[in-house]
Amino acid sequence: MLLAYLGLFAAAFGAATLLPLQSEAVLVGLLLNGQHWLWLLLAVATLGNVLGSLVNWWLGRGVERFKDRRWFPVSPANLERARRHYQRYGHWSLLLSWLPVIGDPLTLVAGVMREPLGRFLLIVTLAKGARYAVLALATLGWQG
Repeated sequence: MLLAYLGLFAAAFGAATLLPLQSEAVLVGLLLNGQHWLWLLLAVATLGNVLGSLVNWWLGRGVERFKDRRWFPVSPANLERARRHYQRYGHWSLLLSWLPVIGDPLTLVAGVMREPLGRFLLIVTLAKGARYAVLALATLGWQG
């Protein structure tokens, strides 16, 4: 039982970083299994995903010191474009942190933009927790 929760945490944590993992599939599988507490599954998935996003935020805080290196994966133009978008839409854009493809880089840009940690954690927790709650409702509603 504990192994299931640890696996979900690891999948959620990894999925929030730039790793190509899917925590949703793990959550749905555990929900359909029916042997785990719903509230604990949601809490573990949300905690893991938020902590993974926190890694992105932390990396973003220090990433600019490497922007002039040849191996740096983001061009200065793309970094500046991301900065402008974040300035335009502000911290509320973090409500989109749950989205595939753009969510993880968005949390990294929040670090680059020096988003205050408290506000970052609040908004990202709301966004990611809501995503898992909607997924759980859809799964359990579909099931029966």
